[in-house]
Amino acid sequence: QLQLVESGGGLVQAGGSLRLSCAASGRTFSNYAMGWFRQAPGKEREFVAAISWSSNTYYADSGKGRFTISRDNAKNTVYLQMNSLKPEDTAVYYCAAHRGPVPALMRDFSSWGQGTQVTVSS
Repeated sequence: QLQLVESGGGLVQAGGSLRLSCAASGRTFSNYAMGWFRQAPGKEREFVAAISWSSNTYYADSGKGRFTISRDNAKNTVYLQMNSLKPEDTAVYYCAAHRGPVPALMRDFSSWGQGTQVTVSS
């Protein structure tokens, strides 16, 4: 189990950028696959990006070419760089972790942070 804390959210105009951070506790962070998810009001939570312990990356179509996920195992931190933000990116963004390979299903991520709000104005 990991304790996850997201930060870096805020209010930004369309076309702007934000970098989200997810700080994890524990000494075995490098053994975990990490993911970013988001949930807008009235909608189901959806996948955004994931990164394996060997730094293979995966992206939803919504963020391809605009979002970049990365990790710094020495700092126990995963990042989501978001560029060219759109109003439809507005959501609470959650960090999640799974010990092992990147899961095929969102429900297989067992550790979740509290979320950080991202608001993109038009």
